[in-house]
Amino acid sequence: MTNLAMPSEAPGISPDTLLAAVANGLLTAEQAQGLRDLESASASALDREPHDDEKFRFISGFSDIFVTIGLGLFLGALGYFSGDMTGNTGMFAAIAVASWLLAEYFTRRQRMALPSIVLLLVYAGAVFSTVAEAFNPNLSFGMGLGNHGGLPIVVAGLATAAATALHYQRFRVPVTIAAGVAALVASAVGILFMVLPDFAIQAAKPLLLACGVSVFALAMRFDLSDPQRQTRRTDIAFWLHMLAAPLIVHPLISGLVGEGGSDAISAWSILAIFIGLALVALVVDRRAILVSGLSYAGFAFGSLVVKAGLADSVVPLTMLVLGALVLLLSAGWHALRRTLVPLLPGALAVRLPAHT
Repeated sequence: MTNLAMPSEAPGISPDTLLAAVANGLLTAEQAQGLRDLESASASALDREPHDDEKFRFISGFSDIFVTIGLGLFLGALGYFSGDMTGNTGMFAAIAVASWLLAEYFTRRQRMALPSIVLLLVYAGAVFSTVAEAFNPNLSFGMGLGNHGGLPIVVAGLATAAATALHYQRFRVPVTIAAGVAALVASAVGILFMVLPDFAIQAAKPLLLACGVSVFALAMRFDLSDPQRQTRRTDIAFWLHMLAAPLIVHPLISGLVGEGGSDAISAWSILAIFIGLALVALVVDRRAILVSGLSYAGFAFGSLVVKAGLADSVVPLTMLVLGALVLLLSAGWHALRRTLVPLLPGALAVRLPAHT
């Protein structure tokens, strides 16, 4: 099966045609790449797309959106009726089975990007919920996980990781790896609440930070193995970066928002964190890190605005500066990379995307 989110190919060459030729033995992978390079070299500069090393296909056409709406309606209704007949455990199980069966057509045969992503996420969430509900129907996620309460989370996380591994073997959807890793992170949190129930709340933030750094390291392993970003590995890395960023950012800024303290210190501390995140994103050429982190930061800034009573100008000013930072990064991304990448050790710099 083809990669559902592979980078754009050179102009004039059909990715599906090349992949089919390789799959049928008409071309080797090296010959296919040679054709891409030849086409790229012969294309005029005016005909080329703007350079972007982080191309990502989220939808292939409006049909993706249309099908996704239908999937939402169908799975929502299926959950409603199956829940009435079998309870929550049966409802989640039915959704998981239906998601897999629907993926057989929309993912394996039609290779539709957005429906495939949605079906995988629904499948993983349904498997997790099925196992957790089967172990403890009264489980309250996020609270009361002490003593034996963490066991359903541990087992559900491990079961989901195994289920997503099977899903990846069948469908090869890049986001699947990130979903499986997220399930393992949930299991790690469950183990913490089982082993140290009295200190779990305090230890959860360092654990999440450690998990985030580990996920980032895994993402970089995929990235460094494909600096040209032409294989499925780069799409796997994309989703792992999307997962790693909130796991890293949450422990760092949740204390600044949740604890009593100066709004000015909290706001500027958050801004400093995102400047550091921006430097990392620039070096590894992954805007996904900033997108994932910024989506979480919106909630943090909202809390600060409420805390300030809309009277303190520090928080709006911080948001203004943060927005300006994002726009400046977007405009000067490649120029900044040309400055930063040469400062890195040579062995690392050559394994990163070229700073054009």
